[in-house]
Amino acid sequence: MQTFIFLMIVIIAVCVITTLVILSQNPKGGGLSSTFGGAGGGQMFGVQRTNEFLDKATWTLGGIIVLLCITANVLMANPSSIKSTNVDAVPVDLPQQTDQAPAADQAPTVPGE
Repeated sequence: MQTFIFLMIVIIAVCVITTLVILSQNPKGGGLSSTFGGAGGGQMFGVQRTNEFLDKATWTLGGIIVLLCITANVLMANPSSIKSTNVDAVPVDLPQQTDQAPAADQAPTVPGE
């Protein structure tokens, strides 16, 4: 169970990072690269390289989310891999079923008569 909770926390963190990367992009091609306008941004990444980096980061983070979700699904489909209480291990006494139905018109027999 602790593995599953850790996996969910990682998925949420990657989703938040993906959201920040997507919001830093501008649909018209500006985005973060236009924020670095001037000499500082042009020398550090360059306009085209910043857009390429954000595009690749978006696709990579999206792929990571897909893989983490598939892993979480496999963990939930195989509950034996998750350490938790096993309900099936508790013995339950079920009444025994008989093939014969008791006859309504017969009186119970008493031993010794």
